[in-house]
Amino acid sequence: MFKTMLEGTKDDWMHIASEHVKHQQSAAADQIIDSLKRLEAMEVGFGANQLVHSLMTATLARRDGANDEEIVAALCHDIGKLFSIPNHGAIAGEMLKPYVSDDIYHAIVHHQDFQGRYYYEHLGKDPNAREKFRGQPWFEMAEKIVDRWDAPAFDPDYDVDSLESFEPEIRRVFAAPKRAI
Repeated sequence: MFKTMLEGTKDDWMHIASEHVKHQQSAAADQIIDSLKRLEAMEVGFGANQLVHSLMTATLARRDGANDEEIVAALCHDIGKLFSIPNHGAIAGEMLKPYVSDDIYHAIVHHQDFQGRYYYEHLGKDPNAREKFRGQPWFEMAEKIVDRWDAPAFDPDYDVDSLESFEPEIRRVFAAPKRAI
């Protein structure tokens, strides 16, 4: 094995690529699951902690007939709050980007402006902020994620599906990137 990339041979890189594939098949999903568990400690002013909110959002998506990518996006839409609440959509979107459709990626990145319909006016912001995205191919996806699954998902007593029940979808979506970034 080389000590600097300048010394790397084809055999070295084939071995490294093989190890990356093995790592990817479990590590990405494991990291997502571990991160979702950490959301339980975040209440940030809501009646439900962020894990319950995420599970409720994903449960609503699942019960609405969503596909695996949509369910995982619903589950992970606020995962970026672990790092930055104001930038959580962009962070979550970038984490999902290699694994989901462009429509889902953009919907997650911009979901806060779609949620703004429900609370921006109370904060002195434009409650119609989502309208600047009307006409984008992902607009309907963002409306679906926010209006049908995310916005209604703050009941701490709702019978949510367990995080463990979402592991098959998480593992399928994060098993291999659809595209390299």
